[in-house]
Amino acid sequence: MRLKSLKSKLVISVFAFVIGSGLIISLMETHRFSKSLHEDTIIQGEYLAQAVALEATNKILINDLIALQNLLNHQLKSNPSVAYLFVMKNGQILAHTFSDGIPINLIDINTPKDNEQSNFKRIVTDQGEYYHDIAWPIFSGKAGVLRIGFSEKPHQSKVAKLWLQMIAFTLGILILAIATSFLFIKRITKPLSALAEAAEKVDEMNLELTVEPVGPDEVGRLTTAFNKMIGRIRDYTRRIENNALDLERAQSQTIRSFEIIRKIWNQDNLKDVSLYLINKLQKIVVCSELALFIFSSNKEVLFVFSESEIKRPKKESFESALPVLTQLKGFTYLNKDAFSPALVPGSFHSAIQIATFPINHENQLLGALLVACPGGCTCETKEQDVIGLILKHSSRAIRRAIFREEEMLNIARHVDVTTAYCGIVGKDPKMQSIYKLIEDIAPTDTTVLIQGESGTGKELVAGAIHQQSLRKNNPFIVINCSAYPATLLESELFGHEKGAFTGAVRQKIGRFEQAHDGTAFLDEIGEIPSSSQIKLLRVLQTQKFERIGGEQTISVDVRILAATNKDLLQEVKDGNFREDLYYRLNVIPINLPPLSERRNDIPLQARYFMRRFAAEQGKDIDEFSSETMRLLLNYAWPGNVRELENCIEHAVVLAPGKRIEASDLPSGLHLSADVEVTDRTETGTIKDNEAKLLKEVLADCDWNKKEAARRLGISRNTLYRKLKKYQISPPTIH
Repeated sequence: MRLKSLKSKLVISVFAFVIGSGLIISLMETHRFSKSLHEDTIIQGEYLAQAVALEATNKILINDLIALQNLLNHQLKSNPSVAYLFVMKNGQILAHTFSDGIPINLIDINTPKDNEQSNFKRIVTDQGEYYHDIAWPIFSGKAGVLRIGFSEKPHQSKVAKLWLQMIAFTLGILILAIATSFLFIKRITKPLSALAEAAEKVDEMNLELTVEPVGPDEVGRLTTAFNKMIGRIRDYTRRIENNALDLERAQSQTIRSFEIIRKIWNQDNLKDVSLYLINKLQKIVVCSELALFIFSSNKEVLFVFSESEIKRPKKESFESALPVLTQLKGFTYLNKDAFSPALVPGSFHSAIQIATFPINHENQLLGALLVACPGGCTCETKEQDVIGLILKHSSRAIRRAIFREEEMLNIARHVDVTTAYCGIVGKDPKMQSIYKLIEDIAPTDTTVLIQGESGTGKELVAGAIHQQSLRKNNPFIVINCSAYPATLLESELFGHEKGAFTGAVRQKIGRFEQAHDGTAFLDEIGEIPSSSQIKLLRVLQTQKFERIGGEQTISVDVRILAATNKDLLQEVKDGNFREDLYYRLNVIPINLPPLSERRNDIPLQARYFMRRFAAEQGKDIDEFSSETMRLLLNYAWPGNVRELENCIEHAVVLAPGKRIEASDLPSGLHLSADVEVTDRTETGTIKDNEAKLLKEVLADCDWNKKEAARRLGISRNTLYRKLKKYQISPPTIH
């Protein structure tokens, strides 16, 4: 049936339009809502999986399966959308939340992409129920795999509810539109023909023409409205032409903004992300002095990035600025006094005010972008919007970089801790053997003779034995046998009675009595005179002695540790040391290697001393230059660890910046820089020694090239070139 009436056509058109648009809008809205729910489910799953994996790591590593099961049960109760959780390691289910047992088909249906990346998979049960399954590696897969399932039932019910609401709303609009359209169409259709004839005379390309009103009724008012519409079109056209350059600029800025965001997402290093962001934002704002504040997750650490420097100020210097930034809701101008001069770069000190853009992610402050304004300049609204857009969409990448930076700091701290044993820094195989020997002999009361060159740490080894022994809560008495003349040594060791000799005005308790139930450490035992050796031998054999000038025999329970830098066996042959005392002391010998025989420990010890002395001096020094590390590794170190310690203290005191340069080292190291350093027991070329050192450090780091480069004080590119030069590759595991 062909419709000829304009009224009928309009009514049918309105009906079709409302129905069609309502359906389209409903479909689009429900699709958008469904997609949003799906994305929210994935994001929720990421956050929940990461949180549960972090919390479960310690429980798995210590095999606390009860705590692990309680953790899964708690998460299941706390998250209504979670359908199930279970942890699997090496094919074994450690814990799960299934009341009737875990389905067999579910175990292998999803696995992580690798040890670092999770995997999401949509699965369906035999009953037609859909779930989102997440496989998340725990502790890089070393602690197993966490599996979490999210049911789609809540998702589907929300979509169905929205669909019903949209249908009801569309029906209401349809009824209202038809009723209104019918009344309106009936009123305007009659005079429209007259207006149509008048409008046909107007050239549609000529906007300067107008239509004369035909009367004071609705058609006249419609004609007037038509003329006004033509006038507005002319105004809009002129406005569009005037704003063409602004639109082109806005388009260019938008494209550039998303390009910046895309590149930031491709980087995960906090330093690279921050410096790239500063570099790009400098091209957007008028003022080019920018600084980026980035806080750690717990707000205990602040990283300040600028074009000229990177620093980590102390907490007390940014405690007052933190609440100011937390309260910001958007772009704000702040007085420069809001920030301590120690926080901002030197170029900010001349600024009149500081434009501040807070960086937030999920309502949590990550940091802020600061722009130094010298006065008389203002950031345009469009620039503010562009910067806000970039920071908003970069916030998640910044947060990811923060987590990675914190992880690297934790790893570095963990490495630092694991390289020390009872205060002894070193991971060389020779030192590892000594650590094992200390653990074996510490629980006993056996006499130990520690031999080694001066400065190798003999007293530290003695202290480690005492700390690991059953006497660790009792005295540890150090007796330097070379510090006392022969006439006073016996008094120091055994004590004396009042009046025993000239000057003995009171009774004195000797060192052996002071060490009762504990440990006595006789340092430089090779310097003890012959007359005292006999009495010392008696103490070792019977644990009894008399004070000088006394008659009472004193019994003690003391463990004896001795140390010397002499060859005692040669001293026995030369008649300078009693043979029976030597064999009594040399029950368990420990020979400490010189530093030159364990060169892969030099970077560890150098960094240990650097951090210690930097803290004592209140300096922010965190690395060695490549040339400095090369000099440290090539030096012979005749004074061993003590000389290295003094050398690093000298360098820390003189270092003007955040890095120790070769010029900060003592002159003695520079004088010996041209002398070829060879191993004490082996000969070879510099090439052989360098290749050997590379292999030792890489093996010590489990072939982690980044960590090996850090320990050697060189860049990763330099390390790769040397590996290629010496044809060094990881060992093949069969």
